Amino acid sequence: METAEIRRRWLSFFESKGHLIVPSAPLIHQDPNLLFVNAGMVPFKPYFLGQETPPGPRATSVQKCVRTQDIEEVGKTSRHGTFFQMNGNFSFGDYFKEGAIRYAWELVTTSVDAGGFGLDGERLWATVYEDDDEAIELWLAHTGVPMERIVRRGKADNYWHMGVPGPGGPCSEIYYDRGPAYGPEGGPAVDEDRFLEFWNLVFMQYDLSAVRSKEDFDIAGELPQQNIDTGMGLERIASILQGVDNLYEIDEVFPVLQHAASMTGKTYGAQSGPSAGESHPDDVRLRVVADHVRSSLMLIGDGVTPGNEGRGYVLRRMLRRAVRSMRLLGYDEPCLPELLPISMGRMKASYPELETGFGRIAQIAYAEEEAFRRTLAAGTTILDLAVDRTKESGSSVLAGDQAFALHDTYGFPIDLTLEMAAEHGLEVDREGFTRLMSEQRQRAKADARAKKSAHGDTTAYRGVAEALGREVEFFGYQEVSGEGRVAGLLVDGSAAATATEGQEVEVVLDRTPFYAEGGGQLADGGLLRLAGGALVEVDDVQKPIGGLIVHRGRILTGEVGTGEQVFAEVDIARRRSISRAHTATHMVHKAIREALGDTATQAGSENSPGRFRFDFNASSAVPVSVLRDVEARVNQVLLDDLAVRAEVMTQAQAREAGAMALFGEKYGDAVRVISVGDWARELCGGTHAEHTSQLGLVTLLGESSIGAGVRRVEALVGTDAYSFLARERAIVGQLTELMKGRPEELPERVHGLLGKLKDAERELDKLRREALMAAGANLIAGVRDLGGVSFLGHDLGAGASADDVRTTVLDVRTRLGDERAAVVAVTGSANGRPVIVVATNASA
Repeated sequence: METAEIRRRWLSFFESKGHLIVPSAPLIHQDPNLLFVNAGMVPFKPYFLGQETPPGPRATSVQKCVRTQDIEEVGKTSRHGTFFQMNGNFSFGDYFKEGAIRYAWELVTTSVDAGGFGLDGERLWATVYEDDDEAIELWLAHTGVPMERIVRRGKADNYWHMGVPGPGGPCSEIYYDRGPAYGPEGGPAVDEDRFLEFWNLVFMQYDLSAVRSKEDFDIAGELPQQNIDTGMGLERIASILQGVDNLYEIDEVFPVLQHAASMTGKTYGAQSGPSAGESHPDDVRLRVVADHVRSSLMLIGDGVTPGNEGRGYVLRRMLRRAVRSMRLLGYDEPCLPELLPISMGRMKASYPELETGFGRIAQIAYAEEEAFRRTLAAGTTILDLAVDRTKESGSSVLAGDQAFALHDTYGFPIDLTLEMAAEHGLEVDREGFTRLMSEQRQRAKADARAKKSAHGDTTAYRGVAEALGREVEFFGYQEVSGEGRVAGLLVDGSAAATATEGQEVEVVLDRTPFYAEGGGQLADGGLLRLAGGALVEVDDVQKPIGGLIVHRGRILTGEVGTGEQVFAEVDIARRRSISRAHTATHMVHKAIREALGDTATQAGSENSPGRFRFDFNASSAVPVSVLRDVEARVNQVLLDDLAVRAEVMTQAQAREAGAMALFGEKYGDAVRVISVGDWARELCGGTHAEHTSQLGLVTLLGESSIGAGVRRVEALVGTDAYSFLARERAIVGQLTELMKGRPEELPERVHGLLGKLKDAERELDKLRREALMAAGANLIAGVRDLGGVSFLGHDLGAGASADDVRTTVLDVRTRLGDERAAVVAVTGSANGRPVIVVATNASA
């Protein structure tokens, strides 16, 4: 059974049991504690914590996930992988342990012909948390699993949490006995290679805090309701149903591994490792290639681009490890153009967007491979120099700090350093390298802990949200002012009943016209006028948790208290200026795609008053002529005075209408679509102008690179654009007057002037060299004899450049010849910086 079919059967089964099918969320997640979605329940976390209302009491999904904590172990075993898919069924206060166990048993044991997975119930085992007698009774009552195949286990195995504060609880896992060929009898507690865990039923009851390790954590309290969160590894069940040994051999992964083996002339699984129980190094490298190519495909597909930090660094590391592994297998040519299309071909059945977006994905991946190939070339040169210095010193060991510098500065992998050093008969100080790497990791962990703690505790916000009992009503699309009530007040991150003049506060209203920062658009500013006469100046608006809008600012006058009536006024000029910029961003996006093709998709943006920046995917710099065409196209549409309208529709309707969705954004089933006439259409929650003519003017300031495969355009809108062009015109006017010509003649005249200036500089340089030569002849008279050595010391004084000093030294040394030892030392000073050059002849 192919993996795509397993996925389809899962969703179909739980839909028949009243579960709402929820599409997979993007791998990029808003949780500050997570780089990527790393578990199937992550998108549902706000529902488990009671922060948001779930779309229904039951849900099911097949969630894309990435885990990178064990990236160094990928390939060494058949278990470790980075990208995986998690089948999940969820209950939000509806069914609990009994329902979860009954559904699991029914799906896995129902025959294939009847729509199930057709597993033999006699080969299934269950584990439960050590003191969960209720779960044992339910397994005995509702399944065919006897007591001898139910195993009690501790927190390390049967208590689930995310590794960070949040929801968790005891769990029950289902194992499949793969038979005597895989290991001894005795169940999961004896051998987890033979007895393969493939489904975890989490009985989520608790809100965990101070999570120190898998087994060491505190329970803050009960969750608002008892929930079910189950996770069946799609790759795990696929390996069982397809009768293969591991995730690398399933239909979605093995074709890449197989092709990599063919490209490198290797045979997967043909050789054993250096010691019993170990995989052969070639097999490990082939697995790394297969895993990392697929993971990179999925990450780029969800909008991640290679970079030097955060998510971008993880992607860059995966791509480079794949390329490096192919090199170590003996393949020196670009490999991703061969392998990435194969991975896309296997994954597109479940994720058709990969095929439609493959042009963009491939462009980014191939550019990163080419950049890494250049890095390898540069690193090889540096390594050769380090090897030469090591040999000259008489040592046979390349220093650990040199190996670390190659890794850290040039991105040169340690195993490649080891391989190439060995070719020169050298070892590498692994201990020194490992120590430096460990120190770097400790610094990184400390930095990560500092960043994580800076996100703050959301407990106070959750308290306000629970007291309010619903989401804050946002009516800012229709109005820029209106009445509301103070639903919550925070001072220094803690809830407060009142706050007084001069204090920095966070105010939550039950309804507000203020737009909270999001989707690249900066927040509104404005005023809150309270019924008691107090006045609050709002300078920032955020959504710290789902459904809650927080106004941050300072009390200008009076006292603010919870429950008071408020009249909220948005700064109209700021709102309109930001809205014009946001609309212009959509238009530039459309015009760039027209000019460069559909691969030039948005990779980020920021919409500020009167200006915006727009990031997009492109493999190389955009020519100035293309930018001018984009600018002209956008301004032509402004003159067309197209209506800008917002419509709420389903995601399916939006796709049919041709609306673009942005990577990393979270969309519900009902989406807001912004249309600029019939020309541009995108999913967007921001505020916009009503007509394109309201933008007035859009001026592109320039284009630059911000990372591999990502370019940035910055622009001005409206009066800011006019002011910029007015300044440019004034500068052109001044230059025209100075050059005594017409504006269109300026480039030619400036070019001519620069040419004359260069000629004059060359002539001056010639005269300076001649003067120095003449001075050199006079300096010979000052040569002294010091112990049989001819010595000359001279100071050229202030204004003598390094070139002047060097020219003088070499000229005098030449005049002295090589008949006897000679030393020449000349000093000078340029721009307040001293210069000294000492030269000797061949006899010295």
